[in-house]
Amino acid sequence: MSDDRWERGAEKIKEVYAGAIATAPKGAMAFSDIMLETLFAEVWTREELEMRDRRLILLGAIMALGENMTFEIQARAALRRGELTPEQLREVLVFGVHYVGYPRAAPLVAVIEKCIAEVAAEQAAEQAAKDGG
Repeated sequence: MSDDRWERGAEKIKEVYAGAIATAPKGAMAFSDIMLETLFAEVWTREELEMRDRRLILLGAIMALGENMTFEIQARAALRRGELTPEQLREVLVFGVHYVGYPRAAPLVAVIEKCIAEVAAEQAAEQAAKDGG
C-alpha cells in the first residue's frame, strides 16, 4: 500500500474522531495499516455522503449489534465534531429502539448521557480558557 493512502487514512481518522483515536505508527500493525489505507483513505473519503450521514448510519448499525463501547466512541465524536446536538443524539436512540429492540438500546441511554455530559464539560472548559479563566 502506498504511503499516500496511509497518510490520507491517518488524516481522515483524526478528522472522523476529532483527534481522540490514536493510531499505530505505519508498519507497526498490519490491521491498523489496512484499516487506514482502505476504510479511512478510501471509504470515509468518498464524496457521496456527508460525514454526518455516515455517522448516523454507523450509529444505527452499532446500536443493532449491541456494541455499546463502539457506540460511545461514535456518539462522543458526533458531539465533539458538531455533527449531532445532544437532542439529536437522544433522538437517534428514540428512533432506533423500535428497530433494534429495547434490550439492545436501553443501555445506550446511560452511554449517551455520559457522552453529552463529558462533551459539555470539555466545551465549558475550552470556553473558560478562551475567556481567560
